[in-house]
Amino acid sequence: MSSFTKVIRKLPREFWVSNLMELFERWAWYGFYNSFALYLTLSKDTGALGFSQAQKAAIMGTGSMLLYFLPLITGAIADRIGFKKVLILSFTTYIIGFYITGNLESYAAVYAAYLFLAFAGALFKPIISGMIAKTTDEETSSIGFGIFYMMINIGGFIGPFIAGMLYKLNWNYVFLMSIITVGLNYIFVFFFFKEPGREKSTVTFLNNVGHALKNIWITLLDFKYVLFLVIMAAFWTAFNQLFYSFPVFLEDWADLDAFAETLGIGPGKITAVTITSLDAFFIIAFQIIVSTIAMRYKPLHAMMTGIAILAVGVGLMFFTQMVWLTIFGVLIFSIGEMASSPKFTEYIGRIAPPDKKALYMGTSFLPIAAGHKLAGVLSGDLYANIAEKFTLLTQEVEKRGFDLPEVSETFTQTDYLNMAGSQMQMSRGELTQFLWDTYHPERIWMVYSGIAVGAAICLFLYDRFVMGEKQVNSYKL
Repeated sequence: MSSFTKVIRKLPREFWVSNLMELFERWAWYGFYNSFALYLTLSKDTGALGFSQAQKAAIMGTGSMLLYFLPLITGAIADRIGFKKVLILSFTTYIIGFYITGNLESYAAVYAAYLFLAFAGALFKPIISGMIAKTTDEETSSIGFGIFYMMINIGGFIGPFIAGMLYKLNWNYVFLMSIITVGLNYIFVFFFFKEPGREKSTVTFLNNVGHALKNIWITLLDFKYVLFLVIMAAFWTAFNQLFYSFPVFLEDWADLDAFAETLGIGPGKITAVTITSLDAFFIIAFQIIVSTIAMRYKPLHAMMTGIAILAVGVGLMFFTQMVWLTIFGVLIFSIGEMASSPKFTEYIGRIAPPDKKALYMGTSFLPIAAGHKLAGVLSGDLYANIAEKFTLLTQEVEKRGFDLPEVSETFTQTDYLNMAGSQMQMSRGELTQFLWDTYHPERIWMVYSGIAVGAAICLFLYDRFVMGEKQVNSYKL
């Protein structure tokens, strides 16, 4: 019997149950999340909400930031009342959140609904990672967390891939898919999940939260560590454009139906969300290869190289209307992600003082949360003024002096595009190409890639001049 088989057999049932719940939760979440930017901003006649890019940015940036910050509190809740109860609360909150997000239309209401959904995710996130830690030991943890990461990406591929086909039919189907998928987890939690052992404590919930905040403050007194977190926030800012701007950019500028036709596939079968799902597919296919190469290098070197590669991928994703080249960009992006993201956690574990490893690991979510907020900011008015087709068209209409009605409940973005195209005597395709050639929306790649390149350069300088030669030479090169 191979050592791998022995390790697999040592993993308990609770480990596999937790991984299955993770797979279905990620399926539900990413199926919704990868298409959320489109749902918020596409024209109302498509069943979407027709919000501005700035409104999208505020909703997604704030909610996603809280999703990564709130586990500080929700983890304390789980420790207090038990994992199983919080899982049930999370799944129930998810179902309610998906339902109300798909049935509300006003900006304020959808904003509140997404915050509610973020709370559901924040309830789930610390429990499942905690369960993987509790059900693995020194011998099984490496393979155990590898399986866990694989489940995340399987769900992250299947959910958006299916959602990419569903939203062209009806947006309600996307939300229904997420409701059904996350609802399947009731089966696992009621019939197969076993509550892990918890130490009884007389410490109050507020004291737990206060203690966690104090621990964060202690780690943030380490200037070198804070500087590292700031640099990594820039990385996550560029990375998150995969969700915030990339689907919108594809929907505006790429002729996906023509691309599908070249593959012998019917119109509507390849969508912007389908292409974003390829990031997770490439990770499933190539993570082991990339990790095998990356393990030869110290974490900082792997991270700065990975971020530089990701910057190239981001550039290709936003540089062209050629779908094949865009997909190649997603592949390069995923390679950069695979090389850098896993090393982020490893590096924090290495630099943390021996008696403060848990404290430092607990703050690893801070740059991710900040990266979501900053990604939202950049995907708002800045993106709209540089790269959104509708905004560029309004500029052209104003320049030509056309008198078109403003977008309203009865006059949609699609109506505006059609009327403008008619007055300019251009078909939809001709209008798109004219705006591309005139306003060069591909310039947005310089912003997003520039941030990633800046993060890679700052990591190099941090490695060389902040950490110093002693640390530089203490790891295998």
